[in-house]
Amino acid sequence: MGKILSITSFIWLRLLLNFRILEKMRLPLFNAVKSAFCTCLPKYNVNPYLGRCAHKCIYCYAVKFPSFRGPTTPRLKLKDEIVKMVENTKIRLPVMFSDATDPYQPLERKHEITRKCLEALADRGFPLLIVTKSDMVTRDIDIFKRARTVVSMTITTPREEISRMIEPYAPPPQSRFSALKEIADEGIPTVVRIDPLIPTVNTDENDIEAIISMSAEIGVKQITASTLKPVVGFFSNLKNRNPKLYVKLSEAYKDGEWISGYKYLNKKRRLEIIKKIREKTITHGLAFATCREGFPELNTTICDGTAYCRDFLERFIK
Repeated sequence: MGKILSITSFIWLRLLLNFRILEKMRLPLFNAVKSAFCTCLPKYNVNPYLGRCAHKCIYCYAVKFPSFRGPTTPRLKLKDEIVKMVENTKIRLPVMFSDATDPYQPLERKHEITRKCLEALADRGFPLLIVTKSDMVTRDIDIFKRARTVVSMTITTPREEISRMIEPYAPPPQSRFSALKEIADEGIPTVVRIDPLIPTVNTDENDIEAIISMSAEIGVKQITASTLKPVVGFFSNLKNRNPKLYVKLSEAYKDGEWISGYKYLNKKRRLEIIKKIREKTITHGLAFATCREGFPELNTTICDGTAYCRDFLERFIK
């Protein structure tokens, strides 16, 4: 009897281990932080690269997480694992690339991890949400046309000198607009994220107007706006890197509040900035949303842009 119990326990242990392995081999859900005003609907999220993004944006929030510090690291095993992850994921929610390290790192030209993942997902009918600052995204238009795809491009300023200061190694704004136009011309829905809005840096109303008007001109469907939300260590790093900007932003955020590990601008100041952008966006006939601001009543659509690739839930299920 004891021997039978031992064998039974062993079998259950093996089943449990196999179940946990299977769980790891599914597409990971995006972690929506509701306490930080996240209004995202359920979706999956894949980061083909770990470590610090090569764009080196001064406002990067991903450094809050240990997996996204240090040098950019390609997840080479993902090229083989993605097929199994897709096969084991039954509900076809949109899949985002990516929430931390840009999926179109310079290393992507060599490794093509993002492209391999996109191919596997498109083959199985998963909707795609691309979030990037890179004009390399146009390389994969052929895959985007095989799936319900939305491309969301972050454009924080129309001025290259400001972009070089806050996003030193990202493609210049004009290259991003050109990439978006090429994608929109193929009939693929596009979104522009003015994110983050940094007081005294990229909140000039004429610059905001330029971003929105250019977006409307090239066929972008939506503007999503969000203010800078510094994480722990941001101000001390900025003090060493840009003392003048440190003084300005310290003043701007002195009456803000910490929410779920992020420093928010004073609510009244946030609302004032967001309302002005909303007004300009609506004037140009585009959809508008905020991201993690706490003002959902201002949204005319879903913040992440997946309104253009979602369908009834049952259609995502085998």
